[in-house]
Amino acid sequence: MRISTRGEYGLRAMFYLALKHGQGPIPLKTIAEEQGISEHYLEQLMGALRRSGLVSSVRGAQGGYSLSRPPKEITVGDIIRVLEGPITPMDCLDGAGKEAECGFLGPCAMRRMWKRLQDSMESVLDSTTLACLAEEALFFEEEHA
Repeated sequence: MRISTRGEYGLRAMFYLALKHGQGPIPLKTIAEEQGISEHYLEQLMGALRRSGLVSSVRGAQGGYSLSRPPKEITVGDIIRVLEGPITPMDCLDGAGKEAECGFLGPCAMRRMWKRLQDSMESVLDSTTLACLAEEALFFEEEHA
């Protein structure tokens, strides 16, 4: 699985919101400028994240976006699944019944290996919260100050 700019930029925006958590809604323009992301593209990403319930939005002059839950309750896996789809290295693991499409029926040693890879990717992404990333960023800043 390769994370596209959609997943990367969405995660960067969510990370920024995690750093600003509790400060009220953050204008889309501010997020876009701070993260170096096109405002138009970011608007599309934030729409998907809002529909999934990961962010909430407030309209108006004092409006913007904020996390809908505390950063410790939102995982990187949550974000990637919304923006990229299933976390899977191969089509035969996507759960859509494509197991036999590769031409091999029955047990497949390679499929088992791909499944182990998928499980390890999901483990890392689902155990890493936005709060974890924020803590790492603060540690990194202190270490390099």
